[in-house]
Amino acid sequence: MKTVRVPAGWPATEEQARAAQDELRGRVVLDEPGPPPGTGTVTGVDVAYDDERDLVVAAAVVLDAASLRVVAEATAVGQVSFPYVPGLLAFREIPTVLAALDTLPCPPGLVVCDGYGLAHPRRFGLASHLGVLTGLPTIGVAKNPFTFAYQEPGAPRGSASPLLAGADEVGRALRTRDGVKPVFVSVGHRVSLDHAGAHTLALTPKYRLPETTRRADSLCRRALQEATP
Repeated sequence: MKTVRVPAGWPATEEQARAAQDELRGRVVLDEPGPPPGTGTVTGVDVAYDDERDLVVAAAVVLDAASLRVVAEATAVGQVSFPYVPGLLAFREIPTVLAALDTLPCPPGLVVCDGYGLAHPRRFGLASHLGVLTGLPTIGVAKNPFTFAYQEPGAPRGSASPLLAGADEVGRALRTRDGVKPVFVSVGHRVSLDHAGAHTLALTPKYRLPETTRRADSLCRRALQEATP
């Protein structure tokens, strides 16, 4: 497991973090479709915290997009790099997530974050932040709609409805299992919203959450136990 230090010059205040978001947000690419669903590799990233020791562990799990077989995995542990502030959570996680991705022995392909991309109060959630810093295509698949409005999609798997900030579509509520609560998909970087939804369906053959998220969640929890005896 790689050990991570907080990068030099990393934002230390809310003002600095918001300024960094404002600068990086302008680099998000929204006019590329991204890799076709079911091709190449797809990587899930997730984090787990030990609040008492101020630690964060990140996991990256690479799957073959066609078979969903695990190709590679990596973990990293570091000190929490920013205080808890809603809307600025990426600053707590990014250094350790980047370290886990850098440790992988193969290209990650599309990266799927357990969180948000454009579906974020400042239109720059973890998926967008990670995509801009790495140049990788990224999407966010979240468990709840955050502060955004939506109408319930139809009951069948594959049904979707817009996730709205006022009149703007910032993502989609997507039903991945018949009659089960939807997930909330948003673009991060270099992927269209249509492809983001198609990737999410390809990654959910059995369960509500993508296999990428499920595998990364399990791995980072195991790694946290190893890091905190």
